[in-house]
Amino acid sequence: MTQKMNRAGKTSSVADEIDKNIKRAFDDVANQALPSRFTDLLDQLRAQDGAGSEGKHDK
Repeated sequence: MTQKMNRAGKTSSVADEIDKNIKRAFDDVANQALPSRFTDLLDQLRAQDGAGSEGKHDK
């Protein structure tokens, strides 16, 4: 029985370590600045949306 508990404990600690590493990797990516081509595209889309909604009422 102790052998099963040890395996479960090791599996749990391995899974915890994997979770930490994945979260660390995604946090690094999430904190990176957007490339200028994306921010330029967003600005263009916002400008189009603003120009297209003139004279229309909000829902």
